[in-house]
Amino acid sequence: MEKIKVAVIGATGAVGQVFMWMLADHPWFEVDYITASAARVNQRYGSTVHWLLPFEMPHAIRDRTISEFSGETMKERGVKIVFSALPASVAAEAEPLLRDMGFYIFSNASAMRYHKNVPILIPETNLETLSLIEDQGYPEKGFVVTNANCVTTGLAMAVAPLRKFGIKQISLCSYQSVSGAGYPGLSSFDITDNCIPYIGGEEEKIEKEIKKILSFDPIVDAYCVRVPVMFGHLEAVWLTFEQEVSIEDVLKTWDEFREVPDLPSTPKLPVLYDGSNTFPQPKYAFWGTPKGMEVYTGRIKKRDNRIGFMLLVNNLVKGSAGGSIQNAEAFVQKYGLL
Repeated sequence: MEKIKVAVIGATGAVGQVFMWMLADHPWFEVDYITASAARVNQRYGSTVHWLLPFEMPHAIRDRTISEFSGETMKERGVKIVFSALPASVAAEAEPLLRDMGFYIFSNASAMRYHKNVPILIPETNLETLSLIEDQGYPEKGFVVTNANCVTTGLAMAVAPLRKFGIKQISLCSYQSVSGAGYPGLSSFDITDNCIPYIGGEEEKIEKEIKKILSFDPIVDAYCVRVPVMFGHLEAVWLTFEQEVSIEDVLKTWDEFREVPDLPSTPKLPVLYDGSNTFPQPKYAFWGTPKGMEVYTGRIKKRDNRIGFMLLVNNLVKGSAGGSIQNAEAFVQKYGLL
């Protein structure tokens, strides 16, 4: 099978590294073009990147050469899909430009998430919204598909199958790893032996995005805290239901949540519960198959018509680059590009 040529723009940052790692041996996609800051152009990837992931850099990507940002060159080389790990401020200019050149953009950036015809896609929860790319002009034109904020992604995965019980209110507190701030991110003087009870714009993103993704309108209240761990966002969640819901109802629903697309990056059990009092923990962030793509839940409680639980999402994989790759896989499958 001939693989689809793809590009990774912003390939040396934390999210860009996850794109490069996950695409190094992907069955459908071949990385043909990578970009980073102008200072890194023409350098070898392995010699210029500060590798952040908790395992060895794949040999297949070490000798890749970083190229300048050029839509024309990508066109000449036959690139169809572009994975964007750009900062939002840069993405706001670059992504519409590439879309108008006919590229299929799968973005981790927030720049275009709230455009009416741009889906915030999580294939397990709202695959039907992928058709919004047709409102952008596909197949005659290019398009942008975004993934959600990393905390929202974990929340949506756990909440989506429970919508059938009628959710009136969502309350959560997130405990977010430093990798979510990017690299170089926070000063060690700020985060060592400390927690920071504010992450700019994060709470508003969660409250807005969960409603768009799941097409419902509960009250959503969130606090977001930065904590001194490297990977994984932990969330304490309470759901208020319109009807009486038992713990057994919730656990059975999560266990049966398998009506998902058969994609290379989709785990067999997208939401996995464990009843141990110490589960989940951020050190489990890269567990699972594929690594980092499962959402873990634990410590479930019931109070009247409220259900509480903890969840863990890998902010760089399922919550960022892995989510974008899975979105591209869903597109390829639905529109028959292979």
